Amino acid sequence: MSISAVDPHMAVDEITGWIETGKRDYVCVTGVHGVMESQRDPALRRAYNASGLAVPDGMPMVWAGHRAGAHWMRRVYGPDLMLSVLGRAAERGWSSFLYGGAPGVPELLGEQLVARFPGLKIAGAYSPPFRPLTAHESDAVVATINASGADLVWVGIGAPKQELWMAEHRSRLDALVLIGVGAAFDFHAGLKPQAPGWMQQSGLEWAYRLAKEPRRLWRRYLRNNPDYLARIALHPPRLRSPAPPESPCKASCAPGCTASSSAHLPAPASTTAHQPGSV
Repeated sequence: MSISAVDPHMAVDEITGWIETGKRDYVCVTGVHGVMESQRDPALRRAYNASGLAVPDGMPMVWAGHRAGAHWMRRVYGPDLMLSVLGRAAERGWSSFLYGGAPGVPELLGEQLVARFPGLKIAGAYSPPFRPLTAHESDAVVATINASGADLVWVGIGAPKQELWMAEHRSRLDALVLIGVGAAFDFHAGLKPQAPGWMQQSGLEWAYRLAKEPRRLWRRYLRNNPDYLARIALHPPRLRSPAPPESPCKASCAPGCTASSSAHLPAPASTTAHQPGSV
């Protein structure tokens, strides 16, 4: 799969450009979990590769990019990306729809965000059931979001569900940008604590989250983290061609991907990275 070689400012500027030019696209925010699950699920891999941005929400992604030569890459932490884009939304009048979270969470989140960003427009909120939606329910959700007139749809249903949902619904939604931010809903609603900054920057956030939710996360980390390290060791990241830091590009994140102007962080040989710019 492909990971965009960006820093937080580049990601926000890219999203801003989409909105200002009327481009309809979506953003995936991923770490090791998403990368490794995409190696087992072709549909998920297609969803990542079809996105306009798949930003590195994990220090292992950043370190692999640096090793490939993308020295400008920085972690694009989903909850911080959400705040940065919403700050710009409040300044420029963009409206947002909040899709995800447990019952009552998106409404609470909307209240917290409006208090934080005076002038922010929340066009609507919806908490979907944890089961798959029926065709009728899906049609109703699409109609509700489109009727809201939202420019941005924030999707907080967790990986990999949110990536698959965005890929499936992108063509049906009028909103210009969909962004999957997972746990950011609970963080910014004040329902769950975030890892300390030093743990985030040192690549130890997984340990903090594991300590908080051991029953839910131990299998994920035991399965994915060693596998990712082994793949990176066997297939070292590489940069196919240099790119200016101003230009976001997709870098490949698992063994053998081939694409021009992209950094590789191992991918299946059949996967082709695409990029909104070039690395």
